[in-house]
Amino acid sequence: MEKFYCREEELRKLNARYENEEFECLIIYGRRRVGKTALINRFCADKPTIFFSALNTTGKENLKALSKAIMSYEKPDAVVAPEFKSYDDALAEITELAREQRLVFVIDEYPYLAKAKPAISAMLQHLIDHQWSKGKLYLILCGSSMSFMENQVLGQESPLYGRRTGQFKIEPLDYKETAVFHPELTYGDNALIYGITGGVPHYINKLGVKKDIDEALLTNLFDRSGYLYEEPANLLKQELREPAIYNAIIKAIAEGSSRAADICGKVQETSTTVLKYLKTLMELGIVKKETPLTEKAGRKTIYLLADNFFRFWYKFVPNNANAIDSGRIARIYSQTVKRYFSDYMGLVFEKMCQDYLLYYAKSLPIELVDIGQWWGTDAQKKKQVQIDIVATGITPDAYIIGSCKYRNEKIGLDELELLRDYARVFGKGTKYYFYIFSKGGFTEGLLQAAQRGEVTLVTLADLYN
Repeated sequence: MEKFYCREEELRKLNARYENEEFECLIIYGRRRVGKTALINRFCADKPTIFFSALNTTGKENLKALSKAIMSYEKPDAVVAPEFKSYDDALAEITELAREQRLVFVIDEYPYLAKAKPAISAMLQHLIDHQWSKGKLYLILCGSSMSFMENQVLGQESPLYGRRTGQFKIEPLDYKETAVFHPELTYGDNALIYGITGGVPHYINKLGVKKDIDEALLTNLFDRSGYLYEEPANLLKQELREPAIYNAIIKAIAEGSSRAADICGKVQETSTTVLKYLKTLMELGIVKKETPLTEKAGRKTIYLLADNFFRFWYKFVPNNANAIDSGRIARIYSQTVKRYFSDYMGLVFEKMCQDYLLYYAKSLPIELVDIGQWWGTDAQKKKQVQIDIVATGITPDAYIIGSCKYRNEKIGLDELELLRDYARVFGKGTKYYFYIFSKGGFTEGLLQAAQRGEVTLVTLADLYN
């Protein structure tokens, strides 16, 4: 059984609603593997529950599966489960059962059911309006198709619009929550596990780190028989009709193409086609679109891989495919994979530092409103400038300007001078608070500058403590 950690706040809220004894229609959604079903199972563990996991098949087959779910609740010891003749009959049975006691009714992978039985949303709407809303049924609709759940369930065009009593969008765990799985490991190891898995509980469990990350990677990812080796391809096949083009787009972004024009050139497709596919990848949570903080979307907009696991896989697996297939990867792993971990972790570390400021820093000089990156052109020096962290606050002219360095060497005063120069190029504020995050620590000169209040210094240990 996979380990279940975190999600305490979601469980608390689900249980509080359960104890109210009133009708609930809760929408739980999020990308695949993020832990939605594990959360629901944990919530339902001690409660009367009909758990129906919809299938990617016909309406008739789903009715058969729904019948089995109802019968396994009513007659758990029965060898043969009678089949309901229609969805109306099956749902009427649930209505009757919910009259007698508080009952949880879960429809997992709801988009599959809605595809197989297009009228199901309207049927549920009718039952909610005329019967269920007056009773004690606790209805949970869960789905992994983000666009479907947001448009066809939560959206205004849906028959279910206005019927939900609450919704939970389940996100991957952050860097600190990910470390709960392996409290015995070093901060560096836990940061790397977050960088590989993106905080997706299923991937953390399947990576299977015991003591050594390298051994876990060679066994469970850089091996054709390893579960994680086939994961991106399987996920794309499951979600998409034309995985080859999506695969090419993801690979192009992983290799450094971030602007739409560059991606088009890499995959040899028109901008109309590429933008359409990028939109789908963003809906799946694999790709994200970023614009410099404080600026509107436009020519500066770039595309990045939002999913760390996809980014890690596409960074290291395709280029080592021959060695993996022939079983030689262990011999060259140190030179072709491990030596690049620090470079790979640069973007991951930036996200960790942003999350630290958002969720874990005990006191900040400004009350945060937004946080992100900023990039632009230094007109004086005629070069591109990128600031790892820019955070805005309630006070309009005050900003946090930050630098993130995932290197083993100590960072010195020159980095503070660089930040001051970058703040000049940014030029939007009158008061700047400088932060430098470093894996390898700081020189004595920079530590003295911090004592004078010129900069706040944060180590990898500080992020976790």
